[in-house]
Amino acid sequence: MFPLAAALQLKRGAALYRDVWFDKPPLSAWIYLLWGAASGPTLRIAGAVYDLVACGLAFAVAQELWARREAYLAAGLLAFYLTFDTHAAVLPLGADLLLLVPHLAAILFAVRKQPLLAGVAAGVGFLMNAKGLFVLAACALFVWPGLPLLAVGFVIPCAVALAALGSIPAWYEQAWHWPSLYAASPVVSDPVRNGLLRTGNWLGFHTTLVLGAGLYYWRKRDWRIAAWTVLALAGVVLGWRFFPRYFFLLLPALLLPAARGLADCRKWCLGLAMAALLIPAARFGTKYFSVATSPDLAMDRDSREAARMALQGAKPGSTLYVWGYRPELFVYTNLPAATKYIDSQALTGVPADRHLTQSTVVLTEGTREAREELARAKPDIVMDGLSLFNAELSMERYPELRRWLMDYRETGRTKGIVIYRRIFQ
Repeated sequence: MFPLAAALQLKRGAALYRDVWFDKPPLSAWIYLLWGAASGPTLRIAGAVYDLVACGLAFAVAQELWARREAYLAAGLLAFYLTFDTHAAVLPLGADLLLLVPHLAAILFAVRKQPLLAGVAAGVGFLMNAKGLFVLAACALFVWPGLPLLAVGFVIPCAVALAALGSIPAWYEQAWHWPSLYAASPVVSDPVRNGLLRTGNWLGFHTTLVLGAGLYYWRKRDWRIAAWTVLALAGVVLGWRFFPRYFFLLLPALLLPAARGLADCRKWCLGLAMAALLIPAARFGTKYFSVATSPDLAMDRDSREAARMALQGAKPGSTLYVWGYRPELFVYTNLPAATKYIDSQALTGVPADRHLTQSTVVLTEGTREAREELARAKPDIVMDGLSLFNAELSMERYPELRRWLMDYRETGRTKGIVIYRRIFQ
């Protein structure tokens, strides 16, 4: 929801990074403007179309490399795993899933020996997710010796995007400096063990692809596709977090050789590999019948209820500030942001992936200034989605906000959100 919340501010005329604090590449927010930053059914349709485009590109890459049998297998398997892989596949398009289409498009152009177009696609991917650099490196394996054209193609979309940014220094600070600090601070005490466990779980979940890729490499020593897979895995390892959505980078690089290996194996072997699809189907298939009780949807219902309460008595032009990381509140209230900060990471210095349970500061530069900027702002409504979970990061803990908070009174709360309204004199 974070890119969607940012896109809503852009729709009102704000400039990314200058007027909206955003710690992700620009296209991950800009792409939502293609459908007017709409949520609900429109967003679901956009996500489904995006997945279908990805499946079409997987088909095209496999057909370019081999034949139609492999193409159908690649497209079908990708459709299956986009359904069962992770919650990110059925939630709003995030940066990791967004990289999938330009990743496949870049590889398609690369295997066609079209380095300029491959570079453009990799550049577009980089503007959605910084791990697009790994896609660029993979393309280099296929287009050699066309590396100069590949580089030129990569620069073209990046140069256009830089020219459109509200502030290049702010882009660097928010989308590069902050994520680098975030990546350097492990979220678990033993990242190596965590990485081995999660990678093993992912490979077990994708047994069909592992078997198919194993059959492919047993018959053919294809160093380019093998190197592509290694590069994709390196992108997953980067930062030592191994969140399930990170494996979207590895999925195409394992999917394509698997399609070839399965297409060329005996019927009994193909049947065994396809039977392994029961692993993800059995693991998550039943969850579609109990989705109403999932923690994610419970939090979403809490946000919708809080938004409904906040809008009661809201006036035209009322502004909103959200403490914590609940960007969906901007979506459900459709209120303009009172400051450039649409979450509290830049004010607390604690990343959103841990601030509900941890208080260790990662970013120290500029946090006090950011709190002072909030204290100078006068949002009509403040929604606190953090303090009830982590009192160490509550607003009243910060000297810059104590006097400011006295201008507000609590008007309601849900299980996870406290709603404040400014007292008008």
